[in-house]
Amino acid sequence: MCSHRSSCASSDSAGPHIVAGHPEQGWNLLCNGAIVFDDTGELLPDGRVVAPRRVPADRLAVAA
Repeated sequence: MCSHRSSCASSDSAGPHIVAGHPEQGWNLLCNGAIVFDDTGELLPDGRVVAPRRVPADRLAVAA
């Protein structure tokens, strides 16, 4: 595992990168040990969960 932490500064251009991609299952493993999901949720290396960032229903586009 690399030295990146979930608290890496956003100005760090060499942020955590994907080391194992599983798009067919909807998740990727990052070099810092975090698992990120297609729905924007995350499972951090210390076991904490980051809930998905959802768009309010009234802001979704509606097909006509």
